[in-house]
Amino acid sequence: MVKKIVKRGIVTLLLLLLPVVLFLFYSFDPATDPFFPLCPFRMATGLECPGCGSQRAIHSLLHFDLGSALNYNLLMVLALPYILLGVWLEWLGGGQHYPQLPRIFFGKWSALVVLLFVLSFWIGRNIF
Repeated sequence: MVKKIVKRGIVTLLLLLLPVVLFLFYSFDPATDPFFPLCPFRMATGLECPGCGSQRAIHSLLHFDLGSALNYNLLMVLALPYILLGVWLEWLGGGQHYPQLPRIFFGKWSALVVLLFVLSFWIGRNIF
C-alpha cells in the first residue's frame, strides 16, 4: 500500500515538473545559454560520452528540428520510444495490462543488448 502511494506521488511530481522542464528547454538554447550544465566527462577527456548533445537534441526536438536533433545525439533521439515504453510499462500501468512486455524489452538479455548498443555508440562517435 505504501509503495503504491509513493509511486503515485513520484508520478504526480514528475508530471508537474515535466512542463516546466520542457518550457526551459524550449525557451533557452543549451548551445548558447550558460546555465545548462556541461558534460564533466567531455571537460575532463575531450571525448564525447553517450549523453553528450542530449540537451541540444531535446531543444531541437521541441522546435521540430529533427535533423539537428539527430546530429546532436542520434542515440538519445532513437532511444526516446524505448524510454517512453519503459515509462508506460513501469509508471503508467502498461506492465499490468501486458505483463510479457517488461520481460521482453527490459529483461536480462535486453539490458545486455542496450548496454552493448550504448557502448558501441560511445566508441563510434569518438572514432568517426
